[in-house]
Amino acid sequence: MSHKYLVAYESDIDVLGTRVVMIENTEVALFKLSDGTIKALENRCPHKGGKLSEGMVCGSNVHCPLHDWKVHLCSGEVQAPDEGKVDAYALEIDPASGAVYVTL
Repeated sequence: MSHKYLVAYESDIDVLGTRVVMIENTEVALFKLSDGTIKALENRCPHKGGKLSEGMVCGSNVHCPLHDWKVHLCSGEVQAPDEGKVDAYALEIDPASGAVYVTL
């Protein structure tokens, strides 16, 4: 069963910044893109466990800081020629309060 968690407020995350939160023993990285949208991924590369929150966002991917694997911010899919996937989480923002909710 999925559950929605309040993890931050929009104003807590700088544009092009990240924030790491723990939800049910899962480390989740929140990425705020240049257009202000926020994406949520499991904070580990499937290759060697690098912290994606420490990687560089380029377009719709985050590059793992260890070996430059590219992980799609919406799907969690690793981009070819590499293979793998991390969990990508549904995210909602309350327009009135700016509260950011992640669903696991």
